Amino acid sequence: MHVSPLSWIALTCAIVAAVIMVYYLIYRPPLNGRVKALMMLAVGVLPIMTAMIGNLEGLAATEHQAFCGSCHTMDMHIADANDPDSLSLAAIHSRTIKFGDKSCYVCHKDYGMFGYAMTKLGGMGHVYMFLSEFAWYDMEEALPKIHIARPFKNDNCMQCHSTTGRIWNGVADHNGLLEDLRTGTTSCASAGCHGYAHPFSKPDEETPSDVEAHSALEAPSPEGT
Repeated sequence: MHVSPLSWIALTCAIVAAVIMVYYLIYRPPLNGRVKALMMLAVGVLPIMTAMIGNLEGLAATEHQAFCGSCHTMDMHIADANDPDSLSLAAIHSRTIKFGDKSCYVCHKDYGMFGYAMTKLGGMGHVYMFLSEFAWYDMEEALPKIHIARPFKNDNCMQCHSTTGRIWNGVADHNGLLEDLRTGTTSCASAGCHGYAHPFSKPDEETPSDVEAHSALEAPSPEGT
């Protein structure tokens, strides 16, 4: 659960504003300068602070796995991502400090100029889909219907794996597909490359080569890729 000091500040502001309003409605003190100042706090300053902090904290909360996993149709995705024995891309990346509890958001967010806003708008689409359709499915019914809204962008992978490092370019398959990978013609997260990020949700099983590729990702590297 995402809780920060700002959350407590927002709650305190809301409570103080409510107390002032209740006090005024019950006792009806004369509107002198002191009371007007208190009312300005109660109906203006404190509610605005509560709303601003609430929005910031609400957006921050959507970056955590707990939010993504709050829809029951994501239970298996979250369980796999946090499985220490899983070799899926989601699990491998979730085990790194750069991803961790925010692995869903870090992998799926839009890295463009307006990436943050577009990611949140896209997330609202997911919320709508859940409430209008998937909320009524059990896991067995939902799993075959779950799919990514748009093809996964290699740009997301290349925020860390730049495709310019010596180790990355030392892989023959990378060199042969360099332009296709940079343009997105060939997906990094495909069955023929590193395998699906969530293989259990796809009809095809991972091949031994996919598992070997995942194991290679687990090995610590002395240099960046």
